[in-house]
Amino acid sequence: MSRRLTRPFFPVPPQQYMQNYFAELVRSFSVYLEQMQNPGDMRGTDLTLTDLQTDNVGLETGALFQSGGFVMITLGNSPSLRGSFGTGQVGQVSVVV
Repeated sequence: MSRRLTRPFFPVPPQQYMQNYFAELVRSFSVYLEQMQNPGDMRGTDLTLTDLQTDNVGLETGALFQSGGFVMITLGNSPSLRGSFGTGQVGQVSVVV
């Protein structure tokens, strides 16, 4: 695991049902779930990112994408739109005198 987490204590079950044991067990699972849902810190020496999309359409703030060979971070106020280019054409004009 890449995060510094303190494992919650899961008490040993008693022979008979005890309300305080069950409450402690529920509390331990609550702590565990909270830890798993918290992104926390990360440190690594190797990272390989494959198949990153080429824009940030549909990505949450902080998600990674690639553009022009660079890894980019999605910002809430800086869109990197898909298909931000355009073409045009001028048709033919005929003048009859």
